[in-house]
Amino acid sequence: MIELKNLTKTFQTADGPVQAVANVNLTVNKGEVFGIVGFSGAGKSTLVRMLNGLETPTSGEVIINGERIDNLTGTALRQKRRKIGMIFQHFNLLWSRTVLENIMFPLELTGTPKKERVAKAKHLAELVGLGERIHAYPSQLSGGQKQRVGIARALANDPDILISDEATSALDPQTTDEVLELLEDINKKLALTIVIITHEMHVIRRLADSVAVMEAGKVIEEGPVAQVFTNPQQELTKRFVNAELDTSQTPDVQEISKELLRKYPDGLLVKLNFHGNQVGQPVVNRAIRKFPEIELSILEGSIHQVADKTATIGSLYIQLLGPKDQVAACLEFFKEVRVETVVINDEF
Repeated sequence: MIELKNLTKTFQTADGPVQAVANVNLTVNKGEVFGIVGFSGAGKSTLVRMLNGLETPTSGEVIINGERIDNLTGTALRQKRRKIGMIFQHFNLLWSRTVLENIMFPLELTGTPKKERVAKAKHLAELVGLGERIHAYPSQLSGGQKQRVGIARALANDPDILISDEATSALDPQTTDEVLELLEDINKKLALTIVIITHEMHVIRRLADSVAVMEAGKVIEEGPVAQVFTNPQQELTKRFVNAELDTSQTPDVQEISKELLRKYPDGLLVKLNFHGNQVGQPVVNRAIRKFPEIELSILEGSIHQVADKTATIGSLYIQLLGPKDQVAACLEFFKEVRVETVVINDEF
């Protein structure tokens, strides 16, 4: 278990003190995948550097498995760091070393005998799907393969905690999903606690169990991913969630929506948001039957699941044409069946 208690970090600069992290309190349970999301400058990286002992808090406590690490120094701190693996955005591989040699590097630093570290590195290469590339150099690997080497290297010292610091930011969407699937598999096989630092809500939705949203050094919202996605409270959280789920800004939807508004200026463009078992309900069919005077056109729809499969989130973009009182009644019907409705005419 990881506990951050009243954690604060203030840097002294030429322009005066800058508070990078302000009174953060978080608990990460053993075996959990915990996401920390925020834009650049939110304090995510400073927070994680205090978690792995690279920065000392100005005040507060970092407790791992019941033991404070923020006040450790020297050998005691180095020993604790060995149990915290790090995956980096830009891989940080040694370019003159092969895949096998890169994975072995942390074991060399701890004085592990060569035969043992070779066997361990080969096992980890197999674990991350690079068993046949152990003699390749980083320049011969794709971005996803390089990150797999980084993951294997982070696992070399059998860590209790794995920290992913923007590990997928440099990867394309397909490779990102492949790396996330690997991390999910590792979490299940090794019962590792994983902390993900990211600005991508897609990463949180695909992998995390819980999430904390940071802004200006503070945690402004936290909770289970299913809860945060289905019922975000803060405006910044809503922006993150909408960026992942909202397809209204795609070129095709934009063009179709503008054309429909030109052709039918009295029509309403409406976004319907579905949560949980609402996704499987014939809500649109019921609306068509209930309001036969209305023409209902479907523009686009999508369905998403969060990592633990406890929540399904769907959205549907429709146009409503017909008598104003009937359109208003239809919108009220959607609300009665607990479907969130948002009129989006002004967005186009």
